[in-house]
Amino acid sequence: MNKNILDTDVQKFINDHLNDDINKLLLGKSPFPDLTTRDLAQQIDSKKRSEKKLPLWFNTPDIFFPPKLNVEQASSELTAAYKSKLIKGSTLADLTGGFGVDDYFFSKSTDKVYHFELNEELSEITKHNSTLLGASNIEFIVADSIEYLKNSSLTFNTIYVDPARRVQSKKVFLLKDTEPDVVSNLSLLQQKSERIIIKTSPLFDIQSGLNELQNVSEVHVVSLKNDCKELLWVIDKEFNGEPEIICAALGNSIEQEFKFKLSEEREISLNTYAAPSNYLFEPDVALLKAGAFKSVALKYNVSKLHQHTHLYTSENICPNFIGRTFEVKNVFSYKQFAKENSLKKANIICRNFPLSPEELKKKHKIQDGGEGFLIFCTCTKNELIVVQGIRLT
Repeated sequence: MNKNILDTDVQKFINDHLNDDINKLLLGKSPFPDLTTRDLAQQIDSKKRSEKKLPLWFNTPDIFFPPKLNVEQASSELTAAYKSKLIKGSTLADLTGGFGVDDYFFSKSTDKVYHFELNEELSEITKHNSTLLGASNIEFIVADSIEYLKNSSLTFNTIYVDPARRVQSKKVFLLKDTEPDVVSNLSLLQQKSERIIIKTSPLFDIQSGLNELQNVSEVHVVSLKNDCKELLWVIDKEFNGEPEIICAALGNSIEQEFKFKLSEEREISLNTYAAPSNYLFEPDVALLKAGAFKSVALKYNVSKLHQHTHLYTSENICPNFIGRTFEVKNVFSYKQFAKENSLKKANIICRNFPLSPEELKKKHKIQDGGEGFLIFCTCTKNELIVVQGIRLT
């Protein structure tokens, strides 16, 4: 960690060049004798990447930024704040501390946080930033967290771990293949804590994860502005029942939740499907990732268009629906639309339809944009239809 980065003139240079071309900067000469252009470019690039994801870090003077990979791997402030509500007790160990965004928010909800990190420089950077941000109850430990726990008498109320999903540059899709291997070390983690929270990519299969893990009490599927960001597996060692699936849709100032159990979803029988009525509803990606297809219809008292078309309809609006709501203006068969369409600009959505949005735009010479939406989907009796509507929420 080159502390010359924190010099007042250097910080001014970084802020003045946030919108510059990084590649051009790298070709130039550093105006500071103790810093290379690569040092400056790293700070500018990583800080710029933090602007929307980590506004507290971006707007706090003298924050030291690590390489862009560490910023990319860090949680956003909104998802980190959400996780902080899941912890139990007064002590927490983060086994994969990294840039420390999660730990900053954990420190607000518990008395003591232990930040484990193998990379000594990253640990130093995070410690510096945490001090600036006023998080004084975080202890920084440079060590392999699993080996440290094996040889320590320390115990915690909660253990948090975000295992690496790339091992030797290869992407892995099973928990047992991540680093650290939380499956093989689950017994150790349960000896050391009351609750374990594991963060994984939204690409992980929920049923596969439940098969690999034990004592899972909750699975949180977290989306941010309709973009699925992460799965959180909450393990309580005394829990032996069926886990609750919690879909959390986060926005700038709102948080919506949808809860269900997989057994309940399997037991629901939807015998009838309906053509689009006055309103059309598209669930948030968190609900779709969780597989709450029939539960959505039951909870909101809406009808599904088709078994494999995850769109819903009703005569009445659903004010608390988690997702997008469209007011239906027209419904066409796809054949009718292909013959009569005169629209040249619209936002296109495809659900259970044989053509992609790009293919449809090209085929029907439609440009992106405007206020209207064209929703191409399969309806009852396997009919291909086009719904013309406007977005309400």
